[in-house]
Amino acid sequence: MLYTIAVVLILLWLLGIVSSYTLHGFIHLLLVIAIIVVLVRIIKGHKPL
Repeated sequence: MLYTIAVVLILLWLLGIVSSYTLHGFIHLLLVIAIIVVLVRIIKGHKPL
């Protein structure tokens, strides 16, 4: 589930960069949230993705 969310967020972020429609940084905020979630899982000892 987390892997799917992270992949979707990264794809949306890349799409926002390519198309230059980032919704005023919203896509970048979602990417930062996805990275934080993955880091928290690594710190807790789970597989990252």
